[in-house]
Amino acid sequence: MTPYIMVVEDEDALATLLTYNLEKEGFRVEHAGDGEEALLKVEEETPDLILLDWMLPKVSGVEVCRQLRARLETKRTPVLMLTARGEETDKIRGLDTGADDYVVKPFAMSELTARIRALLRRARPELVDERLEYADIVLDRGSRRVTRSGRNVHLGPTEFRLLDFLMQRPGRVFSRERLMDAVWGPNTYVELRTVDVHVGRLRKALRANGSDDPIRTVRSAGYSLDQQG
Repeated sequence: MTPYIMVVEDEDALATLLTYNLEKEGFRVEHAGDGEEALLKVEEETPDLILLDWMLPKVSGVEVCRQLRARLETKRTPVLMLTARGEETDKIRGLDTGADDYVVKPFAMSELTARIRALLRRARPELVDERLEYADIVLDRGSRRVTRSGRNVHLGPTEFRLLDFLMQRPGRVFSRERLMDAVWGPNTYVELRTVDVHVGRLRKALRANGSDDPIRTVRSAGYSLDQQG
């Protein structure tokens, strides 16, 4: 599943540059132009990582970081602080507030991307690893290939994304609405019934050759990748 990064930056030119380069690296990017907008957007959808400018209008980056750490949903969301303030005392203050890393402007995009991947790998390794495994199912993002017990499983693009998302957190139950946002995107409208159809197709492909059904249906709640189902 594509990692979701929120860029919180009030300089439009830099925000555009960051968004372009991060999307080119394969990330899904949203931009917030001030601290207040960032906090509102985070409530709508929790990012996998937040790239946070220190000096922001309305609510400062330091205060945004404090509020993120006070919320259960974002308590452990990686925060990389981006700032022109390079003094050691500023760095310590930023880290003490709850930031996971600190990059001083100007910076090399290659270094920033490497730090982002390092933070994601530490917090959510399933987002950046090329290969996911659960029980006898193996999903390889690089080759877009899925196998079960060594046999190829033929999936369409939507079923592949659906399995990728479920394999990131096996055992957890996801509602149809959450699956819609993760697989089709938060701004794409599809009917709930569409989720059921694609889950059915994924089930059929995974159960080929007489294998057990690894997807559990939880009535009135959603679906889970759960071998105990």
